[in-house]
Amino acid sequence: MKAEIIAVGSELLTPDRIDTNSLFLTAQLNRLGIEVVRKSIVGDEPNNLQREFRAALELADVIIVSGGLGPTEDDLTREALAAVLQRPLVQDDEILKDIEEKFQRFGRVMPQINTKQALVPVGAIVLPNSRGTAPGLWVENGTKIVVLLPGPPSELEPMFIEKVIPRLEMRVTGARLNQRALRVTGMGESAVDQAIAPIYKGYRDVQTTLLHFPGEIHVYLRLWSPDQAAAEKRLDEMVERMRLALGESLFTTKGEDMELVVARELTWHGATIAVAESCTGGLLAERLSRQPGSSSHFLGGVVSYANELKSGWLDVTKELIDTKGAVSAEAAKAMAEGVRRRSGATLGLAVTGIAGPTGGTPEKPVGTVHIALADSEGVQEKMFRFPGDRGRIRGQAAVAAMDMVRRYYLHHPGRKAQ
Repeated sequence: MKAEIIAVGSELLTPDRIDTNSLFLTAQLNRLGIEVVRKSIVGDEPNNLQREFRAALELADVIIVSGGLGPTEDDLTREALAAVLQRPLVQDDEILKDIEEKFQRFGRVMPQINTKQALVPVGAIVLPNSRGTAPGLWVENGTKIVVLLPGPPSELEPMFIEKVIPRLEMRVTGARLNQRALRVTGMGESAVDQAIAPIYKGYRDVQTTLLHFPGEIHVYLRLWSPDQAAAEKRLDEMVERMRLALGESLFTTKGEDMELVVARELTWHGATIAVAESCTGGLLAERLSRQPGSSSHFLGGVVSYANELKSGWLDVTKELIDTKGAVSAEAAKAMAEGVRRRSGATLGLAVTGIAGPTGGTPEKPVGTVHIALADSEGVQEKMFRFPGDRGRIRGQAAVAAMDMVRRYYLHHPGRKAQ
């Protein structure tokens, strides 16, 4: 089965709002074995809505529409679909009663305008909304299925899971999507492609996609097949070959974030970590604390932009800063050792650099970053030259710092906290 996702709302055609519902819906449809062949965004204009609905009914077996089910005059999704299908809209008294009761529970009188939400195309199945006033609708037109969902994710997601998926599961037959998500760091996109192209070119039935993110390359392998066991075996074979080609730059084959990989290593080794940041400005601490339960291994950190804080909070001497500079291998090492000593953590991780757009010199251009990792036996440091703007440089630096921890345990697999 093929699907189209339509997001309705003029606000989605401005730079102020983005459509996130389609990402959720795509993942859910793919899991069911339904391939999304097109996504579109349409403003709240009747003719444009009707034109898109007609095109979708020609292209797809399942059309999932989000938004435009509210009570205001610019909420026109149900009216546009009724016009295309040539079905009159009739008031559903049960929906109207439900909306009235919801207002009463909050001690409010339902505005007359909300009666619009009780209008239903003839033959549609109502999908109750326990979290809002706009019900969803399941409409069948011959072999085609059209599902109208409210726009807010807090209403759309539970409605889709609870009301739509069970209905779609009864209709789905044939191929299912099998996939893998590899993530690589320390290599550019062209280098990753050069390493794995000889592999994926031999698997013409597998769709291979490379995407670039700050500090990471994501490799997606997707295979539609009616034989799940055979598909899984084929993908496992590809992944194993890519693992050998990419070496230790490959940090997950399960689509995991770097902070999760690092958290797992720290937990397994019974270790703790504290960070000292300059150019990343707290981004590294935010990433390391993002995982639930991170307090078991992440003790905290120091954001020390000013040299005075590097000296006062991390014991980086003024003499070192004056002679070597705040952005130097020596400063990074001293920061890592200082935060480890001050916090009592197993590991101290430090980042200092020039994120730009100003502040660079011929010797230390914008993008120069020093990262250091200290343990009880000493400290290691590495210098990087990251390309891009300020945001990308900071993002790459945070990933590279976490990756230093991951590689530390790759090279010391049996090391436990001391």
